[in-house]
Amino acid sequence: MRARKELEIKGIYLAVTLLFLVFLLIPLCRLFFKSFENGGGLTLNNYREVLTGRGFLAAFGNSVRISVCCGLLSTLLAFLLAYTIHYSNLPGAFKRFIRRAAVIPMLLPTITYGFAIIYSFGKQGLITKLFGRQLFDLYGFWGLLLGYLIYTLPVSFLLVSVTMEYIDKKFSVVSRIMGDKPWQTFVGTVARPLSGTLAASFVQCFFLCFTDYGIPASVGGRYEVVATVLYNEMLGSLPNFNRGSVVAVLMLVPSVITIALLRYLEKYNIRYNRISPIEIRKNRLRDGLLGLASAAVLAVVLSVFAVIFLVPFVEEWPYKVSFTTGHLRSVLRDKSLLGVYRNSLLAAFMTAFLGAMTTYAAALSTARSHLPERGKRVIENISLITNTIPGMVVGIAYMLVFTGTSLQNTLALIVICNVIHYFSTPYLMMKNSLAKMNASWETTAMLMGDTWLKTIVRVVTPNAMATILEVFSYYFVNAMVTVSAVIFIAGARTMVITTKIKELQYYTKYNEIFVLSILILATNLAAKALFRFLATERRDAASRCLPAGAGRILKQIAGGTK
Repeated sequence: MRARKELEIKGIYLAVTLLFLVFLLIPLCRLFFKSFENGGGLTLNNYREVLTGRGFLAAFGNSVRISVCCGLLSTLLAFLLAYTIHYSNLPGAFKRFIRRAAVIPMLLPTITYGFAIIYSFGKQGLITKLFGRQLFDLYGFWGLLLGYLIYTLPVSFLLVSVTMEYIDKKFSVVSRIMGDKPWQTFVGTVARPLSGTLAASFVQCFFLCFTDYGIPASVGGRYEVVATVLYNEMLGSLPNFNRGSVVAVLMLVPSVITIALLRYLEKYNIRYNRISPIEIRKNRLRDGLLGLASAAVLAVVLSVFAVIFLVPFVEEWPYKVSFTTGHLRSVLRDKSLLGVYRNSLLAAFMTAFLGAMTTYAAALSTARSHLPERGKRVIENISLITNTIPGMVVGIAYMLVFTGTSLQNTLALIVICNVIHYFSTPYLMMKNSLAKMNASWETTAMLMGDTWLKTIVRVVTPNAMATILEVFSYYFVNAMVTVSAVIFIAGARTMVITTKIKELQYYTKYNEIFVLSILILATNLAAKALFRFLATERRDAASRCLPAGAGRILKQIAGGTK
């Protein structure tokens, strides 16, 4: 029986590692060697051409500059929103509004942000009309900064808010009793425990900005960043795959630095043995200022996206503002656009299914097995690598490896790319959930004559179903909005909505772009609501089936894996 268990575990482990060997390691190695190829041999000339050229160095400097600015501002604004939720006496409805509104941008592709900014802050934009003048130069640094802030704010907010929730607030009471001044209490009991998280937020925001292509594609203008240089080298009017591979390899430098920094910052995370709930002191001035500031931040974010629901229902913005459903009906009658939408749905469902299966198998190998630690570290390292490799780099590596094969321009390749690219977070969710379950279930079942695999199917999987559904939801939403990777591997017949939006940009068909964006948002909202409901039902069902006290523990486990 034990021999069979080991065989089953090793089979699952081998399948997972083989998947990442073929679709991660080999493509990255091919990309690396491509960067040295020139005239049939290996040379450093490609690197010399790129690094000595003014275009790349200028773009690299621009990327660093704007990523630093965005990382600082996004972390600051995220802290403001999180502090409003956890350290004020504002109404619960307002706090729930902050939680939901802050993450809305995650449900839309980044390339849509740029077009929404254009129609909001452009010369004929909605906000420009309200103020009577254009507030800033849209194409370039300020347009990119606004787009990046909208993009990174949800990620930073979730990171900071979750950590702030687990700060023991009793220390603030102790600080006041000891006579500390308000700023000393704030620094010692809020800022210091969050220092590691705030630094990690900055690093994460920096990386997201540095590697994003969607926003520069729409509002970058002449302000070139590394992502646009990479796109132009690979898919521009005069493509050069060798130089493009060099740029892609150089984009991995922030990835390596990010991994090192995040590992280093872990030691600054403060963990409390218990959380003591306390009543927040009443302070109308504090609550008023926090409420106004948070409302202003969210108003800017939501006002940008307001045009998505306004422009498609206007005859001709801004010249004929009469209401019409003609643009919507035109898109819904267009078989090619509906075909693109069907491709996106199919790719998202296939990504979610394969992604959930892959992460579950990987988490079983590390959290519910006795494999050697060396083998487990392989999957842990894979998780770290996939978390920091830019989507553009993955897409280019796939283009180099799979061009000319049966996988070229297929939905299957898009699905695999999404599974690999977004593996890290779902894997950590699943591993944490499985690790907190009763470790003796498999042993008990084995004594009763069940195989390890049968125990996993009958006992572990039903109790992990809530987390599996959350992983499914995570993969589905990200597959619907991704653009940086799939833009290099989608073909004419396998085009998804995000790549279609990029194509429609060239024909300035913004009404179609916004209608497709509404479809993405509506689909993601419906999917998240459905999967949240199913996950809740599964948790409740698991709780009812467990002995007294076990249900409460399971709920705590599930809550900690969101």
